[in-house]
Amino acid sequence: MAGNKKILIVDDEPAIREMVGFALQRAGFDTLDAADGRQAMNAIADQAPALILLDWMLPDISGVDLARRLKRDDVTSRIPVIMLTARSEENDKIRGLEVGADDYVTKPFSPRELLARIQAVLRRTEPAAEDSPIEAGGLQLDPGSHRVTAENLPLELGPTEFRLLHFFMTHPERVYSRGQLLDRVWGQNVYIEERTVDVHIRRLRKALATKDFDRMIQTVRGAGYRFSTQV
Repeated sequence: MAGNKKILIVDDEPAIREMVGFALQRAGFDTLDAADGRQAMNAIADQAPALILLDWMLPDISGVDLARRLKRDDVTSRIPVIMLTARSEENDKIRGLEVGADDYVTKPFSPRELLARIQAVLRRTEPAAEDSPIEAGGLQLDPGSHRVTAENLPLELGPTEFRLLHFFMTHPERVYSRGQLLDRVWGQNVYIEERTVDVHIRRLRKALATKDFDRMIQTVRGAGYRFSTQV
């Protein structure tokens, strides 16, 4: 899984950067580090990492604002981000996820847990396996090129939303609970709360809102979610 992939550690505490960097290097990753947002942007411009570990509290910009900036930029939008923070309130977690973070790790954390989170995020954000394009009611998804179009209009989806839509389109008309979606899209044994599914569903619906394609992602009260072209 590591395969010399580079991970950028953005944290203003040298001890955290050193501890995390040591653990990642032992696991076979290459690491970059930055103490603030400016250094992080310079590091990303120099050599784009496979994943970013981003502290919430930075001296020049908040991690949330930096994550939002990264996700809005076409060049960096597909780089997965894991937030590192001492904030443990649910609203803070949801806020981090809503700006585009792929996961959220609360300090203090063990290197073993962090490695498991990193490996899970990398697994689920890797491009989907090469196979044939899928079409449903004017919505097209091409796993090979990682493109989604709505009546030939390109849509911008993050890697997790792409995988979620791919799963829905290949399993239409069936209701899946949040737990089932976590297992099938994120992978079994991941350290993610079921509320995370709701956040990514909202982001997927927002991306599909062009020409009302968000209606295809249907909420089934008390059961979960269903993809359907029948409205």
